[in-house]
Amino acid sequence: MLPAQLGRAPRHLLVCERSHARHPRSRHAAHVRDHAYSCRVSFLIPECGVLPEVVKSTIADIGDYYLVRSLPVHELVTHEFIDAFVKKGSCYALSYKTKIDQDNTAALLPNGKLILSVDKGTYEELGLQGRPSRYSGKKVMRYIITIDLTDAGFQPESKKHNRVLWALKEKKPLEFDFLLAWYNTGAEGSTLMSYFSKNQIQALKPKITFSTLRDLQCPVLQSNDLQGKPEESCSTEELFEWLGAVLNQVSLDNKSSSFLSTYCCPEPNTVVEKAFLCTITGFIIPEKIIQLLEQLCSYFSEPKLAYWLTLTVHGFADSPVSWRESEHGFHKGGENLYNFVIFRNLDYWLQMAVGAHDDCPP
Repeated sequence: MLPAQLGRAPRHLLVCERSHARHPRSRHAAHVRDHAYSCRVSFLIPECGVLPEVVKSTIADIGDYYLVRSLPVHELVTHEFIDAFVKKGSCYALSYKTKIDQDNTAALLPNGKLILSVDKGTYEELGLQGRPSRYSGKKVMRYIITIDLTDAGFQPESKKHNRVLWALKEKKPLEFDFLLAWYNTGAEGSTLMSYFSKNQIQALKPKITFSTLRDLQCPVLQSNDLQGKPEESCSTEELFEWLGAVLNQVSLDNKSSSFLSTYCCPEPNTVVEKAFLCTITGFIIPEKIIQLLEQLCSYFSEPKLAYWLTLTVHGFADSPVSWRESEHGFHKGGENLYNFVIFRNLDYWLQMAVGAHDDCPP
């Protein structure tokens, strides 16, 4: 028999809500904006063999992102950087290949807040005000420091600015490899590539893969019924589990000879001749995901065989935050993801999932 702590499934949380994409109070775009750091975006369209050109062009325009090697954190709090990027658009930065439960990590949110998740020793050396991590246990070993770069008191040569700059530049210099992206609406000025030209900076393109799934078993869904009904429709939880299997290419055959999986599609279900699957991997900002979401909603503006489609977005497992400024921890998997199920009538389900060390999604 397994010990209790090994036999028990890890806690996770799945929050679901239902609305209509064209309802004036729909918050679908706000939920996307609230989730700043995404590493993988996938969409699945049943009964689709060829992708519409407008969706193809949206994918092609998903945008470059940048990897800057050995970037000192203090360079993100200079007023040259703040004026050029933070105040002129949405700037995203995330420390690269740092482990949230072992290493110091950093993230710059588009609202101008710099989040540092640091170990106890680093926190004491920095001397900046912070708070204990919610997931430290009884003995606090990790702290969260939040620096608002747009705060009125964070002016050049102000006491607050000088204190932060001194702490990060001289008292306890921190540097990371950073993923960076910037979104602006026509503002003129510097680009990340030119601004960091003296650093080791590399422009990267998201990896995009397309595939057609043949004879795919799909759950039967009713847009007005999240819970599902026996022999009529499947629930949102059943859909979420099925979609995880499809995106991870798990067989749904439930064959006795399979040593990998005995999972099968929930009932009731239907077999579609073909389904289109696209996966985008990289550092993908919310503004581009919103554009893709809008194009997928417009997919149903002309008659289609599909009754629904899905858009799934995975967050970085080691990001210091998940939604908004909610602290994120790894625990056993670092899950933080959301999924839209968009129906032909533009009703949608929004499913948001996190693991053990996370606040409830908004």
